[in-house]
Amino acid sequence: MKYIDLHCDALTKSCDEKIPLKDGGLQVNLDKLKNSGCAAQCFAVFTQGDGADGRFGLYAEYFKNCMFEAGRGIIPVGGYSDLKYCLDGGGTGVILTVENLGFLKSADEVDGLYNLNVRMASPVWNYENALAYPNLSPRGGRETRGLKPLGREVVSRLDEKGIIVDISHLSDGGAEEILRGRKIPLVASHSNCAGVCDVPRNLTDALIKKIAACGGVVGVNFCKRFLGRGNALRRAVDHIRHLIKVGGEDTIAFGSDFDGIPACENIEGCEKMPALLNYIEDSGVSGAALEKLAYKNFARVFKDVCR
Repeated sequence: MKYIDLHCDALTKSCDEKIPLKDGGLQVNLDKLKNSGCAAQCFAVFTQGDGADGRFGLYAEYFKNCMFEAGRGIIPVGGYSDLKYCLDGGGTGVILTVENLGFLKSADEVDGLYNLNVRMASPVWNYENALAYPNLSPRGGRETRGLKPLGREVVSRLDEKGIIVDISHLSDGGAEEILRGRKIPLVASHSNCAGVCDVPRNLTDALIKKIAACGGVVGVNFCKRFLGRGNALRRAVDHIRHLIKVGGEDTIAFGSDFDGIPACENIEGCEKMPALLNYIEDSGVSGAALEKLAYKNFARVFKDVCR
């Protein structure tokens, strides 16, 4: 079955460590994506600290060059027509995203991201920046502070431009603020369920319900720390079932976090996605729900937001 993955760090790791994105020893590379039945893979640019704005430009240029060198079968996705082409078997889509917008100095700079084909972005990573606070409070526990003024401006501009807002890593207070009365779908690209594994990076049931209410989706990630103890495959299914129970079938998606996490048994890289889909089906998840999880839910969000 075809699938879409909402988050991986392969682009950043490939550039930083000079590992070929086409066929190098990454958890995600372009050749493996083609062979695994991937309809589209989101590639995150991750930056942190001083000079992050300059490094973003370098990563974006590197990504562009990798896509050019990949040749036939790899399709940069800028709008829904591109994604539909990939879903219909035209090739493997690649979607450029940003993890941590802390390098932005003004909301006007969002326009430049859009012009570079960025179609999903998150305000913050694990550390406070000029836009927002992360999930984990420096005092311990979950962070309740909301967005900063620049964060509010940036989120508004993302919505205006048609870039999907990603609330993974964002504080509970920031997520609540964005979700309050929201009508535009958003995503938590790589976040699991606190109701299954109670860590600050995982979403509370209250947040899951609000994500579902705006038509959004949650990408289940494969980090052992966020899946919880026990067999990784079974734990991934536990999180999927919990999402269905709390938010309904329309909230489920994949957000592997490959190349940003240690290899997890039986889900070591994107080449294991077909086996994972088979395992989920054998676990009793219905065929209709499996298709929504694999690609339909995110495709709907992409169509609604990115047009």
